[in-house]
Amino acid sequence: MINSSFRNRLMPAVFLSVFFIAFPNQIFTQTAQPNLQIHAKCAVLMDALSGQVLFEHDPRLKIAPASFVKLLTLYIAFDAIRGGNLKIDDQVTVSQKAWRIGGSKMFIKPGEKVKVEDLLKGIAVVAGNDACVALAEYITASEDAFVLEMNKKAKLLGLNDSQFKNPHGLPVRDQYTTALDITILARRYIQDHPEALVTHSLKEFEYHGILQQNRNTLLRKNIGVDGLMTGYLAESGYHLVATAKRGDQRMITVVMGCDTSRKRVLEAQKLLEYGFKNFSTVLAVKKSDSFGPEKVVRGKPNKVHLIPGEEAWVTVAKGKENSISVISDVPKPITAPVQKGQVLGKVLIQSEGKVLKEVALLSSSDIPEGFYLPWQLIGAGILSLTLVGLIMFWLMRRSKRKKF
Repeated sequence: MINSSFRNRLMPAVFLSVFFIAFPNQIFTQTAQPNLQIHAKCAVLMDALSGQVLFEHDPRLKIAPASFVKLLTLYIAFDAIRGGNLKIDDQVTVSQKAWRIGGSKMFIKPGEKVKVEDLLKGIAVVAGNDACVALAEYITASEDAFVLEMNKKAKLLGLNDSQFKNPHGLPVRDQYTTALDITILARRYIQDHPEALVTHSLKEFEYHGILQQNRNTLLRKNIGVDGLMTGYLAESGYHLVATAKRGDQRMITVVMGCDTSRKRVLEAQKLLEYGFKNFSTVLAVKKSDSFGPEKVVRGKPNKVHLIPGEEAWVTVAKGKENSISVISDVPKPITAPVQKGQVLGKVLIQSEGKVLKEVALLSSSDIPEGFYLPWQLIGAGILSLTLVGLIMFWLMRRSKRKKF
């Protein structure tokens, strides 16, 4: 069993999340709303690469998340795997609590040992509540401790309108989220753990001879969908978060609160098709791009090139790809010493006068403070010496004239 040092083991992932929030590489910009009729309580469509919201309907409505909670459970599990603190072939002993949990199951048995890999499939494919409890208990020793980690992770990701009370999503008081928060969660999850899509795209999963189908029926349509999660509660309705990739584009859509499972599929597909049909995703700034050089006062050398903190994609309406402009904004003066990676400015990515995104500009190298004489002082010294020399020359000439 993994012990209570779990918090320390997650520090690399936490640091990356803090960096992401402190120096965001995207601004969630809202385009003009299309004339779409969405039959759901709330919905969001986002370009996964740029992070731009392309459609929203009541995106901050607080609603019971149902199995959407499992995305955060899986996120933490994949973080632990990447950190080397959890292995997919680890054997997890199933507790009585995990076995007794109600709702959707992968049908694990009390006392048996189950591979982490199977638990991940049981959660991602068939939304097994029993698998969620078993995995949570293994990672942090108790379900309650795991929930604390879930809410810490949610805060780091910027899920400002969400609160989680369990790792599976069964109804409980004061557990809620929003369509926008789930969209942000889904985007960060597949950014950090693209390997998870291999599991989410499975159409079925068999365990103990019981074959169950993935409830995300969009996987069975040839439209590029390769994830992500369905959900249902009587109090909140039918949910679906779906992601699809076509060419260089990836879209994420969330629909929540539909009155039938068929409707959530239709509404999600409608939004995905709208995104792919009407928008282009453009790589506006590459990691290899260089800006400058910029002058460095008191530096040796006295110039520095700037590099973007990360690549930046933007989304524009089809036909507007050539409207994108990239402008550097670097406050002056830059004064030595400068450290490599130090933020010295930003890049503004615009389209038709509207800023779509900002990216930090970093120093490409260390610039130490060098010995120098300001040119003003050097110039003044030369002038002074010249004047003194002229005066002395004049006095000497005058003295010679008086002798004769």
